[in-house]
Amino acid sequence: MVQPSAVARALVAAPLLGMGVLHFVPGAARGMGAMIPPSMRDRPLSAKQLVRLTGACEIAGAAGLLLPPTRRAAGAALVVFFAAVFPANAYAAKDPERFGRTAIPFWPRLAGQIGIAAVTAYGAFGGRVSR
Repeated sequence: MVQPSAVARALVAAPLLGMGVLHFVPGAARGMGAMIPPSMRDRPLSAKQLVRLTGACEIAGAAGLLLPPTRRAAGAALVVFFAAVFPANAYAAKDPERFGRTAIPFWPRLAGQIGIAAVTAYGAFGGRVSR
């Protein structure tokens, strides 16, 4: 029988891997770079560098979540990561004309980020934070 936490890991890892790869596709990366609030650019990384860094984090997080030795560390890091990238999503939400489908309104986006973080934590820790 497949464990529910394994399903949760797969549900998080697959889209994370896909999104992480998109951070390295020029057109998609430019759009993601535009979503970074101006106050966060060039402090100390450029928008392009931040997009690449977050893409690498998503790919590493997806892989780490699927590997038993790194599952918990990856899960904890991803929860922090989801909080760290939220300002870009909130910035995009303010300008749906410019960002189109990626400009999910603030409150649904926040609820989604919390939900993704919860599923990630469940997948990483199997319903338990300590053992």
